[in-house]
Amino acid sequence: MTEQTQSLDVQQEHQKFIEDLGDWTRSHTCGQLTMDNDGQTVCLMGWVQYRRDHGGLIFVDLRDREGLTQVVFSPDIAPAAHENAHILRSEYVLAIKGVVRPRPEGMTNPNLVTGAIEVVVHEWKLLNTSKTPPFAIEERCDAGENLRLAWRYLDLRRPRMQANLRLRHKVAQAIRRQLDDDGFLEVETPVLTKSTPEGARDFLVPSRLNPGQFYALPQSPQLFKQLLMVGGFDRYFQIVRCFRDEDLRADRQPEFTQVDIEMSFVDEEKVMTMAENLMARVFHDVMGMDIPRPFPRMKYEEAMRRYGVDKPDTRFGLELVDITDIVRGSGFKLFAQAKLVKAMKVPGGESMTRKEIDAYTEFVKIYGAMGLAWIKIKENEWQSPIAKFLSEEERTGIREALDLQVGDIVFFQAGEPAMVNAALGNLRVHLGNQLGLIPENTFNFLWVTEFPLFEYSEEEKRYVACHHPFTSPAPGHLEIMNSDPARALARAYDMVLNGNEVGGGSIRIHSAEVQRHMFQALGFTPEQAEAQFGFLIQALEHGAPPHGGLAFGLDRLVMLLSGASSIRDVIAFPKTQKATCLMTEAPSTVSARQLRELGLRLRETDKEAAKPAENAQA
Repeated sequence: MTEQTQSLDVQQEHQKFIEDLGDWTRSHTCGQLTMDNDGQTVCLMGWVQYRRDHGGLIFVDLRDREGLTQVVFSPDIAPAAHENAHILRSEYVLAIKGVVRPRPEGMTNPNLVTGAIEVVVHEWKLLNTSKTPPFAIEERCDAGENLRLAWRYLDLRRPRMQANLRLRHKVAQAIRRQLDDDGFLEVETPVLTKSTPEGARDFLVPSRLNPGQFYALPQSPQLFKQLLMVGGFDRYFQIVRCFRDEDLRADRQPEFTQVDIEMSFVDEEKVMTMAENLMARVFHDVMGMDIPRPFPRMKYEEAMRRYGVDKPDTRFGLELVDITDIVRGSGFKLFAQAKLVKAMKVPGGESMTRKEIDAYTEFVKIYGAMGLAWIKIKENEWQSPIAKFLSEEERTGIREALDLQVGDIVFFQAGEPAMVNAALGNLRVHLGNQLGLIPENTFNFLWVTEFPLFEYSEEEKRYVACHHPFTSPAPGHLEIMNSDPARALARAYDMVLNGNEVGGGSIRIHSAEVQRHMFQALGFTPEQAEAQFGFLIQALEHGAPPHGGLAFGLDRLVMLLSGASSIRDVIAFPKTQKATCLMTEAPSTVSARQLRELGLRLRETDKEAAKPAENAQA
């Protein structure tokens, strides 16, 4: 008989002890009782964390979402309650009635709210048994993420997951309170809507009642919240589910939650002040912290120049320095011919081993770099394979530009600007984490402003909207949208927290004529613009007020506040990085009948098409 079979047999045997809850009512949670409750009769309900038999006394750690309470089965005090307590196993569901008493001297647990007391059980009911879980339901869990996701309902019992979701709840409530105080109305917008594929890929939903036609799940309520402004609602918000069919990473999910906000008769300053007040409320109510305001501002161009990314982490240094002009015409051909050359000094980095440097070289290749040049600044020499190619004038220029000292190491990247910034900018953050340069429990907010209106897409071979096509051009930049799109700036702003974009928004286009110009700049024909966005243009022609807003990523914000490494740890039922649910096995195939009702037919794969031929030969 296998261990698993034995466990099932034991569980089935124990099911005869299961009772109905009856009229029992829980009096306290398992994280509530203290010495103030000494002598009280209480009723607790929860799951068995551990059972320990100590010579007659049986101790059980009873757990619910609020914490743990130690309960004691004593043959001397309540022999009837003690008689069958030995059957209890981990994750059995239990209700107990008993009396609170102090723990014996030397047996208290200062790490628990309930650590000074225990409950002596007088009566108990077994409410359900449990199979042996595939992993221990503990704070620290060695189980791999895929195993935990496959058994997510068990993973959710862990204190860490319950704390994360409790934090999420508190953040959402603080947001609602602040926006209500500021006069915002919560309005729901459609989930089944029109596909407007200017951005990420849509999730499409076939219509049974309109064969051959499709809804799209919203990537954002962007258009509807603008239409609410046209409708005169003035201030709108929604904590809303959004969907994007795109490649995933640690802080991305195919379905996610954002705090969507829109305001009429505002400019950038009014929107940003509102958003700062909102974050201040969240940090005060949830974290017990007062964050300084106003948040620092940084133009996009400065962020890219100093940090190589448009969401810089300002908690530490290691800033990038442009040395293109210093090494122009250098004997080192890579530098001499590059459009952009940047350097980053790591103070005291001269002690890095060649193995460590090689690892950093492999890291930057993720961002398209061919390699990573470096120089160690020693007492009497610059140690590096490239040092011999640099003239004394170039060395002096580099030394002064970076304020180099003995013991430093300098990393260089040269080539196309996008690659240089991405490679060094991300290496900067990587080094900050690896070298322990980032202070813990520090929250640095930053506004990044004056974004480009457009960015060139190599995939589509055209300019696309940097944020979205409803973003207003900066004053005076309407004229260059079509003639010089690379120079056009947007009235857009991103809120950055510790190197993560947590919110982004803009002042919107409220003129139908300007919106037509925008579509033209994006390569839309008038017919295409009308087909996809005719309803919006028509609305703008009917007295649209100036308006703007932003959206916060709720999942990402909670991830940062909780210290989690992935947003999957702050979502109750997330998808994997392959956009699958390991617990429900979604996505899955559907029946032929369902497909027929929708007027759909699946295209056969080569492997499936070959099966009839194979069967015929057999």
